[in-house]
Amino acid sequence: MLGSYSRGFWLMCLSSFLFFLSFNLLLPELPDHLTQLGGGQYKGFIIALFTLTAAVSRPFSGKLTDTVGRIPVMVFGSLVCFVCGFAYPWALTVSSFLLLRLLHGFSTGFKPTATAAFVADIVPAEKRGEAMGLLGVTGSLGMAAGPAFGSWLAEHFSLNVMFYCSSAAALLSVLVQGTLTETLPKSQRRRFSPALLKLNWRNDIFEPRVLAPALTTLLCLFPYGAVLTVIPDQSRVLGLVGPTKGLFYICYTAASLLVRLVAGKVSDTHGRVPVLRWSSGLLALGLAVLVWSPSVPVFLLGALIFGVGTGLNSPTLYAWTIDLSHPERRGRGVATMYIALEVGIGLGALLAGWLFSNQAAHLPWVHAASLTSVLLALAYLLLGVRATPAGPASETRVAEALAVASPEELV
Repeated sequence: MLGSYSRGFWLMCLSSFLFFLSFNLLLPELPDHLTQLGGGQYKGFIIALFTLTAAVSRPFSGKLTDTVGRIPVMVFGSLVCFVCGFAYPWALTVSSFLLLRLLHGFSTGFKPTATAAFVADIVPAEKRGEAMGLLGVTGSLGMAAGPAFGSWLAEHFSLNVMFYCSSAAALLSVLVQGTLTETLPKSQRRRFSPALLKLNWRNDIFEPRVLAPALTTLLCLFPYGAVLTVIPDQSRVLGLVGPTKGLFYICYTAASLLVRLVAGKVSDTHGRVPVLRWSSGLLALGLAVLVWSPSVPVFLLGALIFGVGTGLNSPTLYAWTIDLSHPERRGRGVATMYIALEVGIGLGALLAGWLFSNQAAHLPWVHAASLTSVLLALAYLLLGVRATPAGPASETRVAEALAVASPEELV
């Protein structure tokens, strides 16, 4: 399996690892850092502001990915991470810190959109789910190593060293991207100009062909924003401090990583929708465990189940989105899915911050709200979407098989 992919694919995986390592380094320490700055009541904005600009920038990144090229868009996103990592030590007020989080979100608004389009260009359609799973493994490795490494750096050195290491990882990601060959056909490429930033709702912002995966993404990623917001505090309440502060992230990401090795291939064989139904059920089970987590073992069990659900869910959503996207509008299709992702994560973070209000007794309510969102996604997948036939299919056949039921059919 590993030898059947090109050098460009594996370099892209390395770039993805470094990119996700860069901004996940910061996650466990940012809530405490914001509290020390005097903004403890704004913890929900750490994730929400980041995802706001990511969502706003998706239509631009999608259009530029389909016109200027995949690699320039990826480089821009990684450079934002590089600059922001160096800027955090100078953000010494609550307002400047929150402004920096807002700017930092442009990184994930650009890099992953172009990455998904690049991989779709170089991977055969019948291996698309597997490829997205492998790409997700490398991203998950960065997400797993980031929190643990970041907490270690902060404890043994300083927060500033942690910020600078985050910046260095982003710079390495840029250097790897510089070795890749552009995959956007020359006939589609245009030189960047400000006119390309003018968007048309129908043609540039929303791709109607990917409505079903976009809605599923929004509902399934809502819990992720909530979890990122409250898990550092819940870990501390349960006694996980110092080097063990990132233990939830390690368990969650390790489970997700292991599942991704097979999840993409499963969806290639058995269909996207059936796999998403099972993954949503696992996400719901993991969140139900987190609602009731009186001890560290139960807490980490919830992390493992939630990670397995995510490992099944994420590459399948990517592959489903690309299945339904027209080749010439692949960047826009991916961008539409990512807009839904950022909206889901942002809403989850905001609601979690509001429900939590720095009160440990409110933590179950946060996870219960996330559970409700996933159950809605499961109901939609069961009642509102037709299942995909197993095995590779042409774009037309896939589009027909994944047609969304009309409102009257749902009623």
